[in-house]
Amino acid sequence: MNTSATTLKLAVLGSGSGSNMQSVLDAIRAGKLNAEMKLVLSDVADAGILERARRNNIPHAWLDCAPFKTKLDGDAEQRCIAMLREAGADTVILAGFMRIVKPGLLNAFPMRVLNIHPALLPAFPGLQAWQQALDYGTKVAGCTVHFVDAGTDTGPIIVQRSVPVLEEDTPETLHARIQEQEHEAYPEALRLLSEGRLSVDGRRVLIRNG
Repeated sequence: MNTSATTLKLAVLGSGSGSNMQSVLDAIRAGKLNAEMKLVLSDVADAGILERARRNNIPHAWLDCAPFKTKLDGDAEQRCIAMLREAGADTVILAGFMRIVKPGLLNAFPMRVLNIHPALLPAFPGLQAWQQALDYGTKVAGCTVHFVDAGTDTGPIIVQRSVPVLEEDTPETLHARIQEQEHEAYPEALRLLSEGRLSVDGRRVLIRNG
């Protein structure tokens, strides 16, 4: 790890099991990423990501996003921002967060909100990207870590990793192989951010050599 890297103060928003959160935490503990995990929030009260946070002694909470079903907005967004700031977070990572984030959060943490998507964007944005890849008949799938903007999976791309689509693949087997790459790509992107090696020029993310 680059000892001159800035220590990222991470907050995680997730809706599912939290495997990507775990990969980031594992990288921190292995000395591969200069970061601290300050808070984990989930819009699902019984989400596995909250249990992972509990087991690892990371502050965590359920975030009630009602009345909205597909976005983080309104009072819930303001509560979220307040909780992130109180925790001392300076970077927000989305890890299977199944809601659209809105400008309030993005403006509170400008160019410090990251997401990982299970496709080689701009191909196959949205839900069930691995199923989309199979249905389309593409020969290569993968994952993308990107900065979040106001669109859906449209922000500037930081890191991508590819996997072949095999003839015998099912949605489950392809998704599993993509997730293996996700667990490498997310810590890599965060390491580049912590080392100050990322700059954004329009839609392009430039990576300075370390």
